[in-house]
Amino acid sequence: MSRKIAPLILCLFLTAAVPSLADDWRVEDAARVVALSDIHGAYDAMVETLQNAGILGQDLSWTGGTSRLVIVGDILDRGPRSRDVMDLLMRLEQEAQAANGFVHVLIGNHESMNMIGDMRYVSKEEYGAFADEETDEQRDRWFRAYLRRQPMPRDEEQLRERFDEDFPAGFFALRKALGPDGKYGKWLLQKPIIAVINRTAFVHGGLSPLVAEYGLDGVNTALQSELAAYVKAVHRLMEEEILLPTDSQFEYIEIVKKNSPGAGVGADVVAALETVKALDDASLISSDGPLWYRSNVACSAVIEETRLDAVLAAIDADRVVVGHTPTPSRKVLQRFDGRLIEVDTGMLHFYYNGTGSALVLTGDSTLVYGQAGGDPYSPIPHPRSVGVRPHDMTAEQLEELLRNGNVVEQREESATGRTIVDISDGDHVVSAIFKKRQGRDFYPDVAAYRLDRLIDLDMVPVSVRREVDGTDGSVQFYPPKTMDEAQRAAENRGYRATCPLGDQLMAMYVFDVLIFNEGRTRERMLYDLQDFGLMLIEHDRAFAPQDGRPRHLANVPLEFSDGWRAALESLTDDVLAAELDDVLGSRRIRALAKRRDEILASAGSR
Repeated sequence: MSRKIAPLILCLFLTAAVPSLADDWRVEDAARVVALSDIHGAYDAMVETLQNAGILGQDLSWTGGTSRLVIVGDILDRGPRSRDVMDLLMRLEQEAQAANGFVHVLIGNHESMNMIGDMRYVSKEEYGAFADEETDEQRDRWFRAYLRRQPMPRDEEQLRERFDEDFPAGFFALRKALGPDGKYGKWLLQKPIIAVINRTAFVHGGLSPLVAEYGLDGVNTALQSELAAYVKAVHRLMEEEILLPTDSQFEYIEIVKKNSPGAGVGADVVAALETVKALDDASLISSDGPLWYRSNVACSAVIEETRLDAVLAAIDADRVVVGHTPTPSRKVLQRFDGRLIEVDTGMLHFYYNGTGSALVLTGDSTLVYGQAGGDPYSPIPHPRSVGVRPHDMTAEQLEELLRNGNVVEQREESATGRTIVDISDGDHVVSAIFKKRQGRDFYPDVAAYRLDRLIDLDMVPVSVRREVDGTDGSVQFYPPKTMDEAQRAAENRGYRATCPLGDQLMAMYVFDVLIFNEGRTRERMLYDLQDFGLMLIEHDRAFAPQDGRPRHLANVPLEFSDGWRAALESLTDDVLAAELDDVLGSRRIRALAKRRDEILASAGSR
């Protein structure tokens, strides 16, 4: 929950924009809904996608009739024609309403970034679209203010060159246009964060637990008003040159802390200073807020599924459509039996190597229409992804390769002593860790992988039984482009993992208690460098036939979500026997079942 704001600030700044109306975010009985996200200035791709979805005609007029078009955030940044996208959407809003249709534009993290002053991803073309509206006097004013900030002695000519490079033509006009009184800022600050149409929620980042705390109306009023208050306060301080347009949002808090208001300073300036202090970490712009939250997409089902279900129930919705996180296949995906649909397919091709996709909902139909035309398709199941696999192989395809491919090389990894084999199916080569059979019917890596699949943990790489050079054992996929926990900690990496490290580590602890893993070391914890997904390897010291916990986890407090309870309750004795008998043996399975029961008892089983 964000900080409490003083009444003076509430009075002066929480009316910074006219709030959107509840009818804009709660709609029933819409005949047809079309949704797309993450346009990022890809104007032509957006137009082609909307034309193929029946929303735009060749003359770019509204042809969607009574359809509701939902833009799931991120109009801005990276691409060249963000302004053209906004202008088109503003016109379509009017044309749609005249046809009894509607355009819902939802705020994404990049809209909020631009409005509050985080300009890291604005392209020069985006600035250039505003260059004609920027005067020499305007640039000179802000250069003089910028110059006063520089330490002495200073080279004015050199600083001018740096200023013009860092803040190209159009920079200041864009900042103004996205301010609280600018054409685009005023428009965006009236937009909701979440819309629920026909019991389908639409939100840019995801439905975090914060959304359940605030509720649908609270997100679209209280959190929206906080964003408006913050933007208005920042621009008020710019008028006084306490803050400058050249300041990054990350610098605001230190600057305002150094500016104690003196005598004669207006109450509105005092309030603006306090507002920036109070809302610097506002809920909406935090990583746990609905504009940035990625855990719906990135965390495993055992971590996230019941958490998402709780938020859906809190806002009275059945499913959610999200953008923000480009899908690995650049196709629209679905998770959790369709309760989550991922529609960011990387529309800005030169940056994301994707194309536009429009999700079209009509009655019981859920279809995707692509930018290039062709037959529509239903959202594709979200793939299990533990490590970067060639050509996004499915787990089943990778199992087949590991089990039946040819071993083309075998070597010892000097740093770890692991036996690494390279296995090829003729088209792909993957590396794997080979382990000799640990005992009669005991293949611990394969058991860990199968158990992972049963509980939807998604942390153990694909592992299968096979012989290598006549020696019975198992091979476990050894993903490329990883670092281990020792390296991660030393370099302080992973703080922006798409599934928070705390959630992943807690899931590992529960799993290691379940399998009685005494061999978890930092070297056996790998991280994918793309998203810092945790991968658990080498389980040869797990599955001991005893109860209790491994010594290193004896006093670790475990957090048991409803997802864990449901997962463990699904591991009936019959399921364990059927899935693990050939890789664990009956004695180890009985011990595993006993530990399952101990965990459920300590967690308070339903």
